[in-house]
Amino acid sequence: MPHRLNLATWNRRAHFDFFRSFDEPFFGVTSRVPCTGAYERCEAAGHSFFLYYLHATLSAVHAVTPFRYRIDAEGVMVHEQVDASPTISRPDGTFGYAYVRYDPDFEAFQAKAREEVARVRASTDLHPSTADDAVIHFSSLPWLNFTALSHPRPALTSAQAVPDSAPKVCVGKRHRAEGTLQMPVSVHVHHALMDGQHVAQFFDVLTERLQ
Repeated sequence: MPHRLNLATWNRRAHFDFFRSFDEPFFGVTSRVPCTGAYERCEAAGHSFFLYYLHATLSAVHAVTPFRYRIDAEGVMVHEQVDASPTISRPDGTFGYAYVRYDPDFEAFQAKAREEVARVRASTDLHPSTADDAVIHFSSLPWLNFTALSHPRPALTSAQAVPDSAPKVCVGKRHRAEGTLQMPVSVHVHHALMDGQHVAQFFDVLTERLQ
């Protein structure tokens, strides 16, 4: 069950109060992640590489606690489980947002995720029926080996005080470099909730999962 973070004892309380007032409180990092082992395992087993690195991303999110923090009207909630809202491409060139629940077991995760992917591809809706901030926003650009990336976000006014604090992850085109397969991974996070060291920890875990 989610629980509320005790702001009074949080050692980042001053940072939280400082950065949450910014018009753009998110910062982003892009890094190359080796993925030879993961890709070869997927090829051998007939797994979806997209779902494999989505699962690895969620595993890293669960390993680094601040990635499960979300801002609400009363402070910060800590979620025990965070799921994914990935973009899914459709045959007509558009995309829809899916809702994929996390399961530590990849086989179970993949089975449910394939059903959701099929549902979104056959629909015309943009958003899934499930609305929850206990997600990461996830997308992929398998056509592009990018070096940096930004995300569109709604401008908030005093009349539209809906905090967006969900991490945003985008994975790019895999390519061979230095004898290994690599892919760019962009991570954008809310600076009121975490710092660069937490993003580095996320990349460490993701790299381990994909080796």
